[in-house]
Amino acid sequence: MEPPSGPQTPSLSIELAEEIAEGVYSNLVMIAHSPEEFILDFIRVMPGVPKARVKSRIVVTPGHAKRLLAALAENIQRYETQHGEIGEMPPQTQVQFTGPEGEA
Repeated sequence: MEPPSGPQTPSLSIELAEEIAEGVYSNLVMIAHSPEEFILDFIRVMPGVPKARVKSRIVVTPGHAKRLLAALAENIQRYETQHGEIGEMPPQTQVQFTGPEGEA
């Protein structure tokens, strides 16, 4: 008996623009959410500089946020299998965040 033939998943071509391919360094992320979306603000904090600037803001649906969490957990597990356990991180310093609250 043959497996049922379901709808074919179309191929997706992804383009990576040159200016995006370089990436943006971030060492802090602040996350807020509303019933419809999760907002991830990626920030670069520099030692001795009292002010930090959001370098990139990504807004995703709750479903995508959950898939991102699963993909990140899987990739961390793969990383640790290959390179060893990621060391204990120092406690996060308290950051004053003056952006929007978790509700929209």
